[in-house]
Amino acid sequence: MDNIVEIVSSPAEMRNLAGSLRANDGPLGLVPTMGALHEGHIHLIDRAVSECPTVVVSIFVNPTQFGPGEDYGTYPRDYESDIRICRSRGVVAIYSPTADAMYGKEFSTLIEVPSLAEGLCGPHRPGHFRGVATVVAKLFAACKPDRAYFGEKDYQQLILIRRMALDLNLGIEVIGCPTVREKDGLALSSRNVNLQGDERKRALSLSRGLRKATELFAAGEKEASILILAVSQELEMAEAKIDYIAVVDPDTLKPLERVDISARIAVAARIGTTRLIDNIPLEL
Repeated sequence: MDNIVEIVSSPAEMRNLAGSLRANDGPLGLVPTMGALHEGHIHLIDRAVSECPTVVVSIFVNPTQFGPGEDYGTYPRDYESDIRICRSRGVVAIYSPTADAMYGKEFSTLIEVPSLAEGLCGPHRPGHFRGVATVVAKLFAACKPDRAYFGEKDYQQLILIRRMALDLNLGIEVIGCPTVREKDGLALSSRNVNLQGDERKRALSLSRGLRKATELFAAGEKEASILILAVSQELEMAEAKIDYIAVVDPDTLKPLERVDISARIAVAARIGTTRLIDNIPLEL
């Protein structure tokens, strides 16, 4: 049964609402999104609702995390569907500010976490994680959550936001939730709708390559170069344009030459004009 959802569009309104929501027993949960909600977002919302009596979903396509020539203008948007989903999942409020409300004419404060932004997607999207850290800090300030829920598909973002919350003593628990996939293994992403023709099939090379790497690791292979090669071969057969394939420490995101206990293997590649990312844990 759909419930009534309060829709808030300004930081001041959201702070006032958050103050009253926090008077409820139990933690206030926040699920930050850029909209175009899909099953992956729904899993985040359901997890938050199961753990928090009050849940807010933010919907904001953040211009400061898109670089020149990226897809800010064409990023998928379906606001009415987003509202329906939130109503059906027990969300109490939607925070959907405008860009002007978030970034006034004299806005000049930026937040960076350099050590966690320098690798993986960082070199390929200059300024992206500065935009992510800044907007999430602003969402935290307005929504005042006790817990915030992020998907592990955007693993670098998750680790970076967790570090920011710790370093700034925000008192917010940043919770990572497992990547949600289609039945054939493709990681759910709002950008998947941009895949045209055979690109959808070719996009499976990311998850297929990662799966082959995990199979090699499970069989005893610990050399990062061999695991990376397994992923690379799948992507090359799919004619994907590779940004990176990396085996990294799961906490520091530093590259590893050998996996002795645990790691993350991550990939970013373009299928046609659509940039996709994926990752998977390597654990003994």
